[in-house]
Amino acid sequence: MYIFIRVDASVEIGTGHVMRCLTYAHQQKNRGNKIAFICRRKNGDCIELIEENGFKVFALPEVKQPLWEYTEKFWETDAEQTIQILKKYVVKQVVIDHYSIEEKWEKKIRPYTKEIMVIDDLANRKHDCDLLLDQNFYLDMNSRYEGLVPKHTKLLLGPKYALLREEFKLARKKVKPFNGKVERLFIFFGGSDPTNETEKVLQAIKPLIEKFELMVDVVVGKSNPNKEKIKELCKSIKGTSYYCQINNISELMLKADLAIGAGGATTWERMYLLLPSIVISVAENQIEIANALHKKGLITYLGHYDKVDRHVLHNQLQYLLLKTDLLLTQRNKIETFM
Repeated sequence: MYIFIRVDASVEIGTGHVMRCLTYAHQQKNRGNKIAFICRRKNGDCIELIEENGFKVFALPEVKQPLWEYTEKFWETDAEQTIQILKKYVVKQVVIDHYSIEEKWEKKIRPYTKEIMVIDDLANRKHDCDLLLDQNFYLDMNSRYEGLVPKHTKLLLGPKYALLREEFKLARKKVKPFNGKVERLFIFFGGSDPTNETEKVLQAIKPLIEKFELMVDVVVGKSNPNKEKIKELCKSIKGTSYYCQINNISELMLKADLAIGAGGATTWERMYLLLPSIVISVAENQIEIANALHKKGLITYLGHYDKVDRHVLHNQLQYLLLKTDLLLTQRNKIETFM
């Protein structure tokens, strides 16, 4: 029997949904299940990456519209195209990680699978599912899905259910002691980084890198449209190393004393490795999570990307470099939380 995963990626969407689904896919493959993905073609779709991970991908036809917009408007077409694939197999489970798929799409494909699992973090639409996973932290976490799922749905809520690759579980055993002093930075804003936060951060903190003689590791994804420009910028900054689409990102996190990044799925990877972080949200769904974690003292949240300029970034990093007790306190809170 097969587990099918319906997920999309693109330059606009980013790669986070695919990356967490890949983690789930590997976990299920290790349990003896057969896994296949269903993804719509688009620039930055990650289909090649999924195949490189050893999974079969059924590619839906490319469309001109943004994928969230298309799938919401033409949900029946999307569901029917999915059914044409599912009906050829005995399907144990369909996993859906897609902000434009909701109850009506799920009801349409239900006859073709034994179970439906939804991965979500918006809690803004109804689902017809047997399992719902939301790995994020919210102040109202336990009541977010009331009235949005059937009574029989099993809810898996909170960071204790975070989809973490095996490399992170192994890396947790190697976490180094921390005294609050920052000597090495880790910068990563997801696979596509469409608003180019990576370059903005580097330009903002460049004087501090040189002043404090920091080592910096910068990671970008293959679908990042600015990766060559960032590569050249890294070459111009002493002590800065550039990495593109690597498979050992946990090793770089282990070396770091402080991370600067987005508020997506990488949040839980950083926190699992007890890495303090400065966070800039790059998507609307990251704002509530980042605010909740900031209130708990678990991250330093600067705000949404369009409200955070180079001046804010420069001042915040300089402040944390000088006030070592703040990062030590954050690290201790993360350790208790995770």
